[in-house]
Amino acid sequence: MAALNKEVEAQKIESYQSLLISVEQHVATVTLNRPEKRNAFNDEMIAELTTAFSDLGANDEVRVIVLAATGKAFCAGADLNWMRAMADYSYEENLADADKLAQMLKTIYECPKPAIAAIQGDVYAGGMGLVAACDVAIAVKIANFCLSEVRLGLVPATISPYVIRAMGVRAAQRYFLSAEVFDSKRARQLGFIHERVSEESLMDEVAIFCKKVVKNSPDAMKACKTLLHDVAGQPLTDSLIADTVKGIADIRASEQGKDGVQAFLQKRRPLWLTED
Repeated sequence: MAALNKEVEAQKIESYQSLLISVEQHVATVTLNRPEKRNAFNDEMIAELTTAFSDLGANDEVRVIVLAATGKAFCAGADLNWMRAMADYSYEENLADADKLAQMLKTIYECPKPAIAAIQGDVYAGGMGLVAACDVAIAVKIANFCLSEVRLGLVPATISPYVIRAMGVRAAQRYFLSAEVFDSKRARQLGFIHERVSEESLMDEVAIFCKKVVKNSPDAMKACKTLLHDVAGQPLTDSLIADTVKGIADIRASEQGKDGVQAFLQKRRPLWLTED
């Protein structure tokens, strides 16, 4: 997708009802903006998140995406009114509805740009999937986390591929089954989040991290995300080794790969920075 000019960007920002979108210095910020509902999911938010990450992932001006939220909670899972409507759904309607959530998470997880979760408050149920689908998670110390589905007679099915990858199978066994709340310190110990920071410093810490990321080769970061997804958890086979050999050969032969090495040797800025 061509770079968004200010007029087009403004039109897109205005078209969202549940999100706030901004792009500045290669950093896009997608902010969940239903604070009165604790940023809980409904059909509209799911559709808008899918569209936002798809569009921003294809925008050459964007190199990193921050997923943030307004209000006291980052995301409380499913909206109560949405859940009431689902109670009357047929089996086929439930399948279609769950698929929309699954496709949203997949879009975030497979976004070619690094996604950073800036967690300013509590994360419950489906919100855990949002965090887990991001590449990096930075949370305030007061944030709490919970996989609460079994309390309602449900299971965290659609979010499970991402949450299990983020916290590990053994931890998931405990927290999927217990539905107990755990704090940010425990989330950090599990590897579910990467950093714990004060409320006042959250966005500053996120900005520092993004500043590092935007200096990196966009093509290499895209390839790294694919590499991580393809290699994680796979057995060490000849086929996997062959794939990794092809991966480094492909990036070495790419325009940014060649220029990045030459820039390092010649002690100059690579082209993806000099073109800014």
